[in-house]
Amino acid sequence: MTSIALFGAGGKMGYRLAKNLKGSRFDVRHVELSDAGKARLQADLGLSCVDADTALSGAEVVVLAVPDTAIGKVAAGIVDKLAAGTIVIVLDAAAPAAGHLPDRADLTYFVTHPCHPPIFNDETDPAAKRDFFGGVAAKQHIVSALMQGPEDHFALGEEVAKVIWAPVMRSHRVTVEQIALLEPGLSETVCASLLVVMRQAMDECVARGVPKEAARDFLLGHMNVLGAVIFEETPGVFSDACNKAIEFGIPVLMKDDWKKVFEPEEIAESIRRIT
Repeated sequence: MTSIALFGAGGKMGYRLAKNLKGSRFDVRHVELSDAGKARLQADLGLSCVDADTALSGAEVVVLAVPDTAIGKVAAGIVDKLAAGTIVIVLDAAAPAAGHLPDRADLTYFVTHPCHPPIFNDETDPAAKRDFFGGVAAKQHIVSALMQGPEDHFALGEEVAKVIWAPVMRSHRVTVEQIALLEPGLSETVCASLLVVMRQAMDECVARGVPKEAARDFLLGHMNVLGAVIFEETPGVFSDACNKAIEFGIPVLMKDDWKKVFEPEEIAESIRRIT
């Protein structure tokens, strides 16, 4: 059995991974510092934790399910204990892109991240329909990158990724730089910011007298139909009035140079702030 050392196994993300890895073909060694995390793993999943040295002994894969701000410290603390050829899996591109992984050419660095369940889906099970994050019941796509290491290590890294993010539909191979464009660039700097603005716009309508439930229903319904057309989920065209509102709305809402958030220096600065 391929052995995996899972660091941060009792944390918010690590617990999800530990649950999905349970019963897989992998021999998983769970590492968790907090007593609360250890207790949760034992009580909920019947899993015991071991110390770092025990977990790393003979481990072929190391998964760092720890916060971005801790990746560099944790990696530096274990790097001298890793055998050549060990695959180190990181769950976000921020720390790797910021240069926080130790400089060891004989290690493989693999980065993977979930796309999360798509808005447009075919889920019918109530649990899947309410699984917004993914990795529990709803199907999702994932992205993965082989940052360094032999090409044949990608297959094992992707296999682990498909288990920890299961159930998985499409698995996209990209680069670490491309994952950084997707997050924080596309998903957080752009998408999350604009969604917050949309919520603020809804609240403004409520402040101007529209009942909150009516405003929410109206906005979410229009997000559905407008999004389906804009993202080519269904064929369709907007009315002349809608197109005119878009034509005049974008300049009011967006700066002309807003796409600079995707420039390398802007992505690097965004990553610096979160790591």
